[in-house]
Amino acid sequence: MEENIYNIPVATYDTSSRGCCVAAGIDNKKPINQLRCCKLSSFNWLNEYSNPLQEEEQHFVEVRFKNDHKEFFKHSPDLLLSEGDIVAVEAVSGHDIGIVSLTGEAVLLQMKRKKADVEKTDFKQVYRYARSIDIENWFKAISLENKTIFRSREIAMNLGLDMKINDVEYQGDKTKAVFYYTASERVDFRELIKKLAESFHIRIEMRQIGVRQEGAKLGGIGSCGRELCCSSWITNFKSVSTSSARVQQLSLNPQKLAGQCGKLKCCLNYEVDDYSSALKEFPDNRISLRSKKGEAFYKKSDIFKRVMWYAYKNDPNNMFAIHIDQVKKIIDLNKRNRFPKDIESFAVEKDQATNVENQDFDQLSNYI
Repeated sequence: MEENIYNIPVATYDTSSRGCCVAAGIDNKKPINQLRCCKLSSFNWLNEYSNPLQEEEQHFVEVRFKNDHKEFFKHSPDLLLSEGDIVAVEAVSGHDIGIVSLTGEAVLLQMKRKKADVEKTDFKQVYRYARSIDIENWFKAISLENKTIFRSREIAMNLGLDMKINDVEYQGDKTKAVFYYTASERVDFRELIKKLAESFHIRIEMRQIGVRQEGAKLGGIGSCGRELCCSSWITNFKSVSTSSARVQQLSLNPQKLAGQCGKLKCCLNYEVDDYSSALKEFPDNRISLRSKKGEAFYKKSDIFKRVMWYAYKNDPNNMFAIHIDQVKKIIDLNKRNRFPKDIESFAVEKDQATNVENQDFDQLSNYI
């Protein structure tokens, strides 16, 4: 199958959305299509493993299409497939073209993770390896997608529809296209479908997605300076709440915590488990520290330096940092009705405390 994917000239076709890129040919005269590492690539860590106790009546593969679109297909045992093969697969009408992303035992584990029932689900079939003419038509269909997006947005605007068309995915045989859109309310797009069918002479399917999925399809650069995680490697979205920001001592500033999709950044969940684990070693901040000089109340924490900031009740602006081991020691003394002379004698060195005090903790959100 490699000869198909490497020998088809694609000078005028952009196949990056399918996980391919254009590179110079062997003869350095014509460009060729080459597989590259992309969001939909999967590492088959069970590539050389076969379960001798399992006799598969049906063989399954995972096939990727555009952006985050993946599906499971069954194929006959006579069709020996490997990762990177371009195949023609069954569609609702006609056939589609995709690239095999996963084979073997790893597919069954992936199906189990995504809760795909092997016995009850009627999986579509892999017809064959894609022929040269199939790949040529596939490239031509891909080349139409950008023009279709802009034209469909004009049509929707002229009809006065409150919706945004984010992406278009053509079927490999150019007989059908899926239009992905976002909308805040329910949209009556029956007239839109008629206009689109008249303009492009294909079957139309409208599919609504959320703002996070929209960000994954459109892509971009995040505040960290890197490509958006949702468009580069995240394949499933987990809920993000403001409690994750609170655990990490971050300022609840919507402008800093929100991503380009307008929702809370997915990376707020990356380190929250480490923070939660570290905070288990911190004493309860609701407990005040009592001394002969007065009672001190908790102000804030520095999880990285393992210190807690306290201030006297009658002098709230004068804060001092105490290591959590010393805080536990003072609490233990208070439980035994013993009170130290003062609290600041347990604080860290003055210059270190000043440096910590002058930190702008709001800047921590720049790292999320």
